[in-house]
Amino acid sequence: QVQLVESGGGLVQPGGSLRLSCAASGSIFRINDMGWSRQAPGKQRELVAAITSGGNTNYADFVKGRFTISRDNAKNTVYLQMNSLKPEDTAVYYCNANVRSSWGSVNDYWGQGTQVTVSS
Repeated sequence: QVQLVESGGGLVQPGGSLRLSCAASGSIFRINDMGWSRQAPGKQRELVAAITSGGNTNYADFVKGRFTISRDNAKNTVYLQMNSLKPEDTAVYYCNANVRSSWGSVNDYWGQGTQVTVSS
């Protein structure tokens, strides 16, 4: 079994910054792609950013230039640095990871989500 635990959400004023972290633990052989998605009230979940095991990144247009995804493979952790936050960035942010387990299976796992609220 693999668990993803997010942290770093909270309340921030427009223009402010937050850094989200997501640590994976459990029966992990290798973590492939990792990413962040978000879901605002009444809206569908949408991809924010993704990163491969080699460090290649992909961003949604609405966060390009403001958010940065990174990972520490030694710590099985993915980060999302969010700058110049806007009220429309308010959502629950979820991390996900594609994991090859110790016994060989490959599955996608999701964290429980962390609330980010951008408001004055």
